[in-house]
Amino acid sequence: MEEWPLCRHRKTAAMRLLFRLLSPLLFAGFAGAGLAQEGPQLDLPRTQLTAGMHHLDVQLATTAQQRQIGLMNRKEMPQHEGMLFIFEEPAVQCFWMKNTLLPLTAAFVDDAGVIVNLADMKPQTTDSHCSAKPVRFVLEMNQGWFAKKGIKAGYQLGGQPFKR
Repeated sequence: MEEWPLCRHRKTAAMRLLFRLLSPLLFAGFAGAGLAQEGPQLDLPRTQLTAGMHHLDVQLATTAQQRQIGLMNRKEMPQHEGMLFIFEEPAVQCFWMKNTLLPLTAAFVDDAGVIVNLADMKPQTTDSHCSAKPVRFVLEMNQGWFAKKGIKAGYQLGGQPFKR
């Protein structure tokens, strides 16, 4: 059965009206989702770690989304603060710095809290920095923090995440 041209016009007009009414809501929803990732994530749970006599206040990135965002879009970070990425299983972990504004050093840490290796990372690059062996933890600090404290591979970190 063939539709009358008038019926097609009414359907098209109804669809346009519906789109006009719903589009602000749809676009507002998409914009809200995008804004959540544009700013730094500052509200993650925190814990205290020790590196010898040095005390660190670190945010915990425990979910895939938290780990993916990491320290992106942070313009500054106090020297005694960092972010500890916690993975479910030990694996070779690789990090990059796209959308990360701060120069950072990643400490790849085993289950016992021993630093396996360190990697200095340049801001806003996609260069890959990987652990030398499978690890469950990666601690990111301002670049130079570990060097200034004389902390190298083999150094033992302390804190609740490393207690099993």
